[in-house]
Amino acid sequence: MSTGENEQALRKIIDMTRICSMVILCMHFYHYCHPALYKWGYTQEFTDRIMTNVSRTGLFNSIWNSKLLSLLFLFTSLIGAKGKKEEKISLRYSAILMVTGVLLFLLSHLIWYFHLSRLIMTAVYILIMTSGYIMILTGGTWLSRLIKLQLRNDIFNSLNESFPQEERLIENEYSVNLPAQYKLKGVIRKSWINFINPFRALLVIGTPGAGKSYFVIRHVITQTIKKGFCMFIYDFKFSDLSIIAYNTLVKYASRYKIKPKFYVIAFDKIYHRCNPLDPATMEDITDASESSRTIMLGLNKDWIKKQGDFFVESPINFVTAAIWFLRKYKDGIYCTLPHVIELMQLEYRTLFPLLRTEPEIDVLINPFESAYRHEAWEQLEGQIASAKIGMARLSSPQLYYVLSGNDFTLDINNPNEPKIVCMGNNPQKQQIFGAVLSLYISRLIKLVNKKDKLKCSIIGDEFPTAYWGSIDTLIATARANKVAVTLAVQDYSQLKKDYGREQAEVIMNIVGNVISGQVVGDTAKSLSERFGKIVQERESVSINRMDTSVSRSTQMDSAIPPSKIASLSSGEFVGMVADNPDQKIELKVFHSEILNDHRAIRKEEEAYLPIPEVRKVTPQEIQNVYLNIKEDIKLIIEDRLPEAA
Repeated sequence: MSTGENEQALRKIIDMTRICSMVILCMHFYHYCHPALYKWGYTQEFTDRIMTNVSRTGLFNSIWNSKLLSLLFLFTSLIGAKGKKEEKISLRYSAILMVTGVLLFLLSHLIWYFHLSRLIMTAVYILIMTSGYIMILTGGTWLSRLIKLQLRNDIFNSLNESFPQEERLIENEYSVNLPAQYKLKGVIRKSWINFINPFRALLVIGTPGAGKSYFVIRHVITQTIKKGFCMFIYDFKFSDLSIIAYNTLVKYASRYKIKPKFYVIAFDKIYHRCNPLDPATMEDITDASESSRTIMLGLNKDWIKKQGDFFVESPINFVTAAIWFLRKYKDGIYCTLPHVIELMQLEYRTLFPLLRTEPEIDVLINPFESAYRHEAWEQLEGQIASAKIGMARLSSPQLYYVLSGNDFTLDINNPNEPKIVCMGNNPQKQQIFGAVLSLYISRLIKLVNKKDKLKCSIIGDEFPTAYWGSIDTLIATARANKVAVTLAVQDYSQLKKDYGREQAEVIMNIVGNVISGQVVGDTAKSLSERFGKIVQERESVSINRMDTSVSRSTQMDSAIPPSKIASLSSGEFVGMVADNPDQKIELKVFHSEILNDHRAIRKEEEAYLPIPEVRKVTPQEIQNVYLNIKEDIKLIIEDRLPEAA
């Protein structure tokens, strides 16, 4: 305790020890410099007798004895010294001063080896040794005034915000495991990011360049194919991910009981053809309604936030009527999206009588026909024109060619016909291609989320660029059907812009596994709250005129604050994993750097085989399909409305 009595006693002891040191130093000078002191008149007979008695103790048997004893008393006095703390005192300069002083003090007798006058050497010896003594005393006093708490060394609070992470490799037949390293109290340790339950969905977040594809998604692709998953990949920048999937399948095809077939849907370069409105999968009118909603919301993303409005639901109902009409006509031989587009472009006086020939869609077209009969042209155009104009943007020979074929079906996890399907977008044409791909995705999601199917993985790179209808339902229910969903997004604000706040929040909150690179703003704040808090130490120093007080405390604070998430480097990720009842993970939160073997990946990429060309299609063949679809609509009119034909 800091009582007045204790402080006074300590000062007396320190003063006494320091006086002893000085007395021994003076005795040292008197003994070894006696001839010079005698000439200068600084000796006395009484003092000589005392020194003679002291020398019998062996203190002066060696020049080192008295030096080291004086130094010992000096250091003892410095250990107990308490000075007023100052922030400006430097440990480095204090240490240099003390070391220099010790060297001068101990080695000062080397001056006797110089060929100088005895008196001059004695004066220099006393001066050097005294200077060394004063330097030791000054440096030691500075050290006692130095603030020993290194409050400013960890200016970013990195040591406090480090925490233990999972260092075990926990695997199962479905897991995705990423090797990593992290810092714990300044020490780098190896760790593992174990996504042992990918069926609880994985959300990958990060600004461009954060390393989502290179550090995370490529490993999801390679490890799940290696473990026998069927797969669907939405490849926004085709063919970055598709070529990884193809070469991984070539390498590990023997892992499957039935080798999956590899299919690619792309519009810039044609590989395979697939009809998303395959009549075999359109079981009732609700399938047509869902497909209609997907394609219209994909073409008009601002409608996502306006679902339920009259001028949003009316075009959707109109497209639903067109789809279901073609599905019912001759058991759906013309049930394709290109035929729907061409059917919708007919004039009203032909279109409405034609649609009325199918009783099941009478309720859907009744409002439109009523407006037509009463010549409410503004209402009618408001209801239908937005659908016709939006769908007309899809009128392209290449799109028609791909959408009207039937090389494969979208049930990728069919036990008898497993598939790996890649769908490529083009950033320069994403508004058009994204709408069509949204229809593929919507149909595929419904087909894979069923019982008694193979395990499969659905990967969406930059998934807000297409409309994934019912993605929240898929995440919520697909776990029981062994469907692993991996979604990559740049930022939460991007998700809100394309899906609306409510659905964006649902997607963010229901995923079980989250991994994030650098993000800022609300996304960083939301993730920081999700990762929770840890106990952190706090130290504070108060310096006043008389004393220095230090206080230490602990408090709960964010394990990974938003500022830390906003300053992550490429390849550095934070996140949280989900576990299983039989494989518990206590340390779910992580903040680590994923370790990629860059040289091995580069070597692997150099050996990649290109995705093989399926067919060589001439422009004339594409044009013929385009014209045939238009002729098909004329044949339908001739069949159902011979008088109009």
